[in-house]
Order: sequence, then structure tokens, then C-alpha cells
Amino acid sequence: MFLTVFLDLVGFGIVIPLLPLYAARFGAGPVAVAWLLAVYSLMQFFFAPWWGRVSDRVGRRPVLLLGLFGSAASYLAFGLAGSLPVLFVARAANGLAGANVGVAQAYVADVTGPEDRAKGMGMIGAAFGLGFVVGPAIGGVLSRYGMAAPFLAAAGVTLANALLAVVRLPESLPPARRQAQSRGFGLADRLRLLFGGATSGRLRALYAAGFLATLAFAAMEGTFSLWADARWHVSAHSVAYLFAYLGVVSVIAQGALVGRMVKRAGERRTALLGMALIAAGLAAAALATSMALLLAGVGVLALGQGMASPSVSSLISHQGGAGEQGRLLGVYQSLSALGRVAGPVIGGVALQHVGLSAPFLAASGIAAAAAVVLALLAGGAA
Repeated sequence: MFLTVFLDLVGFGIVIPLLPLYAARFGAGPVAVAWLLAVYSLMQFFFAPWWGRVSDRVGRRPVLLLGLFGSAASYLAFGLAGSLPVLFVARAANGLAGANVGVAQAYVADVTGPEDRAKGMGMIGAAFGLGFVVGPAIGGVLSRYGMAAPFLAAAGVTLANALLAVVRLPESLPPARRQAQSRGFGLADRLRLLFGGATSGRLRALYAAGFLATLAFAAMEGTFSLWADARWHVSAHSVAYLFAYLGVVSVIAQGALVGRMVKRAGERRTALLGMALIAAGLAAAALATSMALLLAGVGVLALGQGMASPSVSSLISHQGGAGEQGRLLGVYQSLSALGRVAGPVIGGVALQHVGLSAPFLAASGIAAAAAVVLALLAGGAA
């Protein structure tokens, strides 16, 4: 599963830094590029719970395989596109196919015991982070051979990953543990799950805390390049290195630290510490007076993100049985996708209308609010 997710994110990472430049060749302006980036997360918002619920019914493996083959086809359409509408269709298809992150997490929940759940989620998070570090580097090298080359390479990597998964990836949810009937997974059903009386306050609090933490990180992520250019006058290459640094620290946190922290302090305390570090790191980066302090703040931020995300996923997975993991984690990924859509908008408005450091300080407050929600409303020792 680690290898499957890693290769999937390598393909994803290959194209992300080049997507705005590629779209500009077809006449896309800044607004069109923003929507081209956002449509991926919007598709994840709508379809992540659907994929999760389907996986509860038919098993994880077929849903993961369908997503991989669909992603390969969408990358191929990117590389062969001849117009901006085709790019939008391909990007939407990529978001639809890639909306199965919750299914990958449900797979981990299927094959790990409660005591190892957070560690397993951390390994999947590390695969995401590592793929996103390696992918852009490959894309940068391949761009020398034409703007379409990285997209075609992403299609090839993802197709190879799909074929490898066909041979090597077993099913994690046996028929006896599957849900026989499919319950709702539309927007109205998600709202009932979030606000209905049948849902525990603890689960709602976990969803809210996870959403706020994602919103905070996305507000920083969406404005970081503009902020770094205006505040520190760094080059595009330096911004890429800062993102890579953030990714490496997050990978280390998720792959090596989360499991140990959870064994010592429990999942909830680990998530709380992670959210507190996100808030502190964002504030430190905003107020930094030297590059060394900036790197320290970004490092603390990445460490917190690497600790909080898998811990919250693990806590949510404990709120249901084996046949509900896809639905519960799919809703969480849907909310995370919504946070990744709204976060850059909040950050952009704060940057344009409030001040240069406003996106980071606002995001720090949002992360602190996530920690408060988790501390006060998601009770329990886990």
C-alpha cells in the first residue's frame, strides 16, 4: 500500500508545479488557472465519500485499481490536450479518480490493529509526502523535453503503478466484513452525518478539528510563493526548495515519529500537539526576521502537520466498524478537500486586503481553533 500510494503521488507531483505554465500555453489567465487547480479538490469534495462507501460494499482493491487506471487516463489526456476545455475535463477526471484517499486510509484501517493504526496512517502520509517531493523533481527534469513530456511520464508511472497493484495488492476487506447495502453518500447525507443526532459529538468534533487544520495549512500553502517573493525576494527555485524542505520534514514526522508519539501519549494528545505546532510554526514564519528563523518556523509547521494529520485519521477510523471505514474516512477526505479549496481563498483575501503576513497569522489562529475544538469537544483518552 505504501508503494502504491507513493507511486500515485509521484505521478501527481510530476505535473503540479508545471500545470499553471502548461495551461498558460492554451490562453489561461490567472483566474482560469486558479479554477483549474481548484476543480481537482472540488471533485474530491463531492466524490471522496462516494468512493469510500463503494469500497465498504465491494472491497478496497477494485476501487483503488479503478482510481489508478482513471488517473493514468487523465494524465494522458493532459499530455495530448489541444485546448483549455480539454484540460478542464482532464483535471476534473483526475480529481474524480484521485478522490479515493479515504479508501487508501480505510485499507490501512483494515490491516492494522488499534494500537498500530496511527503508525499505519503515518506511513501512508509519509508515502504522500515522499511522492510529492520526488515527483516535482522528476517533472522539472522532464520539462526540458517539452511541456507535454511530464504529463505523459505521469501517465506512464501511474499506469505502471496500476499494473503493479493488479499483481501485488491484495484485498483488505473480506466479503464477510462488507456492508451488504449501500447507505447514502450524497451531500445531504454528509450533512446528516455531520449534524444529525445519530452521530456522536466526538466524531463531529474530530471532523471539525481536521477540517480546520487542513484549512489553516492550505491558507499558508496557497499564498506561500507570493509571500516568500514579496517578503524575502527569493527565486522560484528557492521557493521550490522551501516546499521540498517542508515535505521532507513532514515525511520524517509521519514515517518515523507518529508511531512512537502515539505509543507514549496516545492519538488525541499527539494530534493536539501537532495542531499546536502548526499554529506556532505559522506564527513563527510570519514574524521571522531572518532566513534561519523562517526555516525553523517552517520546520515546526511541517512537524506539526506530519503529527496531526495521521493521528486525526486514526481517531476517526476508531469511530466505526470494519464496514464503515470507507464512509467515515471518505467524509473526512471530502472535508479536507473543501478546506483545500477554501484555504487559498482565505489566504489570498488576507494577503491582498489585510497585509503581507496576514495569511500566516490568520492560519495560525485557525490551527489554534482546531486544537481547542479537539481538546474541548473530542473527549476521551485515545
